[in-house]
Amino acid sequence: MAVFGKAFMPEMTLAKFDESGWSRPEIVSSDSISLHPGAHVLHYSSTCFEGLKAFRHEDGSINFFRMDRNIERMIQSSQLLSLPEVNAEVLQQMIVDIVARFAAEVPAPPGSMYIRPTHIGTEAAIGKAAAPTLESMLYVLLSPVGNYFSGGDTTLRLLLEENASRCAAHMGMVKSGGNYASALQPILKARASVQADQVLFCPGGDVQETGAANFLLIDGNEIITKALDSTFLHGVTRDSILTLARDMGMQVSERELSIEELLERAAKPGTEAALSGTAAVLAPVGTLIYNGKEHRVGDGHTGKTTVKLRQALNDIQWGKAEDRHGWLTSL
Repeated sequence: MAVFGKAFMPEMTLAKFDESGWSRPEIVSSDSISLHPGAHVLHYSSTCFEGLKAFRHEDGSINFFRMDRNIERMIQSSQLLSLPEVNAEVLQQMIVDIVARFAAEVPAPPGSMYIRPTHIGTEAAIGKAAAPTLESMLYVLLSPVGNYFSGGDTTLRLLLEENASRCAAHMGMVKSGGNYASALQPILKARASVQADQVLFCPGGDVQETGAANFLLIDGNEIITKALDSTFLHGVTRDSILTLARDMGMQVSERELSIEELLERAAKPGTEAALSGTAAVLAPVGTLIYNGKEHRVGDGHTGKTTVKLRQALNDIQWGKAEDRHGWLTSL
């Protein structure tokens, strides 16, 4: 299997919006798209995307995981970026059609088909720095992916950054490329200076998220994570993990978490920390770096609760456990 996200199916579904409305979605080559150099997206970052997966079960069926939530968030992101309105039923059909076309290419567990719906502003209008695009393009890419942990289930090192945010506070809940771009320089500097894998953004001491994932602290039977607001991404995997934790009888505390409390709790034996996201589900965190000092989380190794929660979600995705919450949609 190629590096995550580097291999693509040769075709994708695509629809365009202009003054006459949305075109009928069609299946086209995925090797390129045509844009005017003055396209709104190239100058004013009118772009959003989603990431979801389809899984092959033992009976051969193909199943989408929480497709409705991803579509809902895509529509929300488009609205908050003032992109043309996306129809949920149309987008779902675009996703279903292209996955059905390449159903035979969906890998068996632990692999999956990663699905990337993308919406970009295409109007050629460089004078619209303060106005929305009146034209756009919506397309759905497919990328078969393997086991995220194939290189070994090692723990991550996070640099705590209290003097910067991942993105503008009012844009945090939008899944837009610009948010990832704004976090890139702090991440690269952290890798070079302290060999951190990621930056955990904690503006003003408020523990939020990393450049590409939500953060969870697991202290015994309690999971602590920031309560939803506009400043950070409302992760579908985050919501799924918290739901399963409640099912297991765990206490879920969605509230503010300060750096001081984080470091105090992290030092306790048995404490765990993890990053949640579509790619890894839960990636264990072993070290927190703050003010030039390294702080080990628990014993520094992958915790039992992290593994238990990740496996519980994987079992549902792979069809090995009951889908009690109706998260799967069959092809």
